[in-house]
Amino acid sequence: MIALRDTLLLILNIAQWIIIVHIIMSWLINFQVLNLRQPLVAQIWDGLNRILDPLYSRIRAMLPNLGGLDLAPLIVLIVIFFLQRLVATGGF
Repeated sequence: MIALRDTLLLILNIAQWIIIVHIIMSWLINFQVLNLRQPLVAQIWDGLNRILDPLYSRIRAMLPNLGGLDLAPLIVLIVIFFLQRLVATGGF
């Protein structure tokens, strides 16, 4: 049971870091620190979008239109934090 708990926590931790990297990379692209015309940057950005867009799109469908403000990553991080605490305390 401890192995299952630790594996779930590891998966949630990896998902958390993927989302944080996606957020930081989006800021760097928007402030033109990173350029999507560079092949490596474009591949990483495309891969992150392919992983996260199905998750974000479901949350964006439930949220009201806030213009340029995207709260989907924040909500996913809050859900991951909740799941981490739930798994760590054995509440599942």
